Amino acid sequence: MDVLIEWVTQIIIFLLLASVVDLLVPATSMKKYVKLVVGLILILLILKPVFYLFDMDIRQALEGSMEQIESEQDEMVQTENLMKTQKSEIQASQHAYILEQMAVQLKDLANSSLQQEYEQEIIQIDLQISGDADLTYENLDENLDEINVTLQESQPGEGGVDAVEDVVIDTDEPSEEEVDLDVEGIKQLLQDLWDVEKEKITIIGEGGSS
Repeated sequence: MDVLIEWVTQIIIFLLLASVVDLLVPATSMKKYVKLVVGLILILLILKPVFYLFDMDIRQALEGSMEQIESEQDEMVQTENLMKTQKSEIQASQHAYILEQMAVQLKDLANSSLQQEYEQEIIQIDLQISGDADLTYENLDENLDEINVTLQESQPGEGGVDAVEDVVIDTDEPSEEEVDLDVEGIKQLLQDLWDVEKEKITIIGEGGSS
């Protein structure tokens, strides 16, 4: 008789505790797992006399259930982390592709005018973009931190260009080798063509003589 009273008392106390837990747990995705655990424990308590009859270890059964639930939760977390990683990689790849295509468009847009007016051509464009906004030609200036433009002297016909040491152009104090390269004029031309602030444009000369 004492065993029966103890059993019923355990069930009643557990139901009270389960009600309190249900009220305290926020309505998130974890709540269904809490309800599942509570339900399993309640079933085990109700079947406690049966377990005694079959000489089963209730604690071991509970630990097994908890381990299974924890294993499922770990798998869900790993899956979510993998999806986030893959999403980040895809976004980074798309961002790099957009920058590459934007550089090609800017180069094609400017080379003809540069060749006609300054006998220079763009061989490389490096775009420094702020933030992760969707980059388009229309919002280029507002998302652009800096644009580095590497130039070389354009050659008529199909002849090649002899490779010489790189020359970095200082726009403040041009050296004697750079005197014929109108940096400010080139910046102004690129500003007009690209609709980008002149202060964000950095000109780098490579090869060619002035």
